[in-house]
Amino acid sequence: MKTSTTTETPPPARPTAEIALSVRNLSTTFRTDNGLATAVSNVSFDLFKGEALGIVGESGCGKSVTAKSIMRLLPEHITSYGENSEVMLGSENLLKYSRSDMHDVRGDRIGMIFQEPMTALNPVFTIGWQIDEALKLHTKLDRRQRRVRGIEMLKMVDMPNAERRYDEYPHQLSGGMRQRVLIAIALACEPEVLIADEPTTALDVTIQAQILKLMSDLRERTGTAILLITHDLGVVAQTCDRVVVMYAGQVVETAPVHDLFHDPAHPYTKALLESIPRSGSKQKGKRLPTISGLVPGLFEMPEACRFAERCAGRQDKCVQIMPEVDWFTKDRCVRCHFPVNEGA
Repeated sequence: MKTSTTTETPPPARPTAEIALSVRNLSTTFRTDNGLATAVSNVSFDLFKGEALGIVGESGCGKSVTAKSIMRLLPEHITSYGENSEVMLGSENLLKYSRSDMHDVRGDRIGMIFQEPMTALNPVFTIGWQIDEALKLHTKLDRRQRRVRGIEMLKMVDMPNAERRYDEYPHQLSGGMRQRVLIAIALACEPEVLIADEPTTALDVTIQAQILKLMSDLRERTGTAILLITHDLGVVAQTCDRVVVMYAGQVVETAPVHDLFHDPAHPYTKALLESIPRSGSKQKGKRLPTISGLVPGLFEMPEACRFAERCAGRQDKCVQIMPEVDWFTKDRCVRCHFPVNEGA
C-alpha cells in the first residue's frame, strides 16, 4: 500500500548537530473498509536538542497519529507511510527500521508519555517492575543496580515515599502519581527525545501545573528534547519554545511561542487564540468567538485549502488551489494564500 509521493517545502536547513529529531513529509494512511484514509499529510518539522516543541490543534487533526507514527506504534497491517516520508533520529530513518530495531529505540533513544496513565500502566505489576522492564531491556545494570536506579527515577520526578511506592501497584497511586511514574519510565534510560501525548488531560488543574513544571525542570536538568502533543494553548504558552499548529492532518503554521500568540499568521491559529477565555472587563458578559463549521472527514478532504469552508476571509483562490507551505523566516511558516500576518 502506497501513499502520495508528493513533497512540500521543508524547514530551512539547520546544522545537524542542533537537531534531535527531524520529520520530513510524513504521510500516514490507513486501510479501512471504506478505502484508504490519509490521517496525516506531508507533515514536516524539526525538534532541536534541549527544546520543547508543541503540536496543537483540534481533536482529530492528526496530532496523536503523528506521535504514534514517529514511534511506529500503529498497526502495521493497516498502516503505510508516504514513499518520501522520513523520521530521522540522527542519521537513521525510523520508518525503515524493522520491528525488532524499533524495540531497541523505544524507551532508550525515544521515550513516550501516554495520555491516560491508568491504561498505560499494567495493573497486575508493581511500579518497580514496570520501571525495571525498561532498564533490563536497554541497560547492562544488574538487578540491585536497577532497583537503585528505579527509586532514583521516582525521586527525580518528586514521588513521595519513593522506596515504598516502588513496590506498590498502579491502583494504589493517585492520578498525578501515576503520571509521574510514566515520566520516570520514559526518562529511565536518558532518551534523546521525549514525546508527551496529552500528558495532563486526565488530571485536575493543580496536578497539571505540577506535572508541567516537573517536565520543564527535567528538560533543564537532563537536556532531553520534548515533543508535547496537546490541544491546550495554555499548556503550550507555559511549556514550549516553538509551536506546530495542525489542521485536518496538515501543518498550517509553525512559529516561536511568543510570535504565535502575539502575531498569528494563519486564520485558523488566529481563531483558536480568539476563543481562549481571558480575564478582564472587556469580555465580561460576552460570548467567546467560535469557529463555524466542522473539520472535514478523512474521506471528505478538499483538494484546495482544508480550512477554507470555515474561514471568514476565504476568497475564490482558497477553494480552488491548495496553498503551499511558505517559510517566511527560518523559524516561521504558514500554509495560507492570504495570511493574516502582514510579515508573511
